[in-house]
Amino acid sequence: MTFFKNTLLILVFPLFSCGKPNPTKNTTHKIDSLSVSSVKEKKKKPILQTGAQQTNIYLKFIKGKNIAVVTNPTSIIFNTKKQPIHLVDSLLNSGINLKKVFAPEHGFRGTADAGEVIKNGKDIATGLPIISLYGKNKKPNAEMLSGIDYIIFDIQDVGARFYTYISTLHYIMEACAEANIPVIVLDRPNPNGHYVDGPIRQPEFKSFVGLHSIPIVHGMTIGEYAKMINGEHWLANNLTCELIVVPLKNYTHTTTYSLPIKPSPNLPNDQSINLYPSLCLFEGTNVSVGRGTDLQFQLYGAPNFPKTAFSFTPTPKPGAKHPKFEAKLCYGENLQHHNRLNQLHLNWLIKAYKQSPNKNKFFTSFFKKLAGTDQLQQQIEAGMTSKEIKATWQKDLDNFKLIRKKYLLYP
Repeated sequence: MTFFKNTLLILVFPLFSCGKPNPTKNTTHKIDSLSVSSVKEKKKKPILQTGAQQTNIYLKFIKGKNIAVVTNPTSIIFNTKKQPIHLVDSLLNSGINLKKVFAPEHGFRGTADAGEVIKNGKDIATGLPIISLYGKNKKPNAEMLSGIDYIIFDIQDVGARFYTYISTLHYIMEACAEANIPVIVLDRPNPNGHYVDGPIRQPEFKSFVGLHSIPIVHGMTIGEYAKMINGEHWLANNLTCELIVVPLKNYTHTTTYSLPIKPSPNLPNDQSINLYPSLCLFEGTNVSVGRGTDLQFQLYGAPNFPKTAFSFTPTPKPGAKHPKFEAKLCYGENLQHHNRLNQLHLNWLIKAYKQSPNKNKFFTSFFKKLAGTDQLQQQIEAGMTSKEIKATWQKDLDNFKLIRKKYLLYP
């Protein structure tokens, strides 16, 4: 079933976009597009192509094989008319023997709340069985993988340690290493791949939102990250997964990339994605980051903050059935038009702590898991500035960058 034993194969062949799908198949999924304008490309500028678009590379491996995919709504490709098609539909239209779908946090359709348990089921459009990888079962067992020849991983990441898709990637690679099943990672751009920042996760704070000892912002694509998981021997029992990475074409880490599909329900646009690594730390505090509004991860505030000109009231919405401070008037700061970040921004967190009337209840136990350390909370409580705090990270960050460099596929 396997074609190499404990090897890593990075495919770098001449790359082409996919062809038009078979119109006789009626399995097209609804695509939920970002509410932002696409990036205008200059004339003659090489077109960025994702790994999923380069069907000529990976279809030859999986023709006639039993395939499972790890996917969500971001797993799209574009046909010759630039119409979005889900990877599942593309594979079915190409005659691939697709057996099942593994669904990460937020589910296959991407409508579940953050942290909500995803249930097993069957996809109405295709009839494919859907197996949850979020909740009690984060790693496929031997029965789930029985009869599968290859697993394809195609999910849009946003480059933050606590964004759980890289943890799902780890458990997929680990399960497949144990079962001798190759994993094909279809690479996608990292919209926060232009910088590396944040404290390194300490061993005692290992969790699903911090599985590896990396900074909050790692600056790697999902394909590069898969290489690091293998190369740093992070899988259990020192295992190595048989890995094929189908790389991006015409991409660098400084490429500005506007995601065509929102990566999760509460990251609706480019601004929220850029602010996410900095604002997600508020999820471990008694401050809202806009879940239950139309400016998710583009604001912060709380009912007990000083009254300001800007206010908001969270209400139930898709992806936020019961948001923090539901139906309560909150005061805070609107970051909707803030300049693009090139570093982790701590000033908002520090400011919010200082103006909180009850500092003993500002941080929750979840904060240390998100930060990956207990030092950040201690430093903020001690009144350290952002510059002073970041100076304590620098040595560890420099060491991480040296390790990271070994696994980069793009300049």
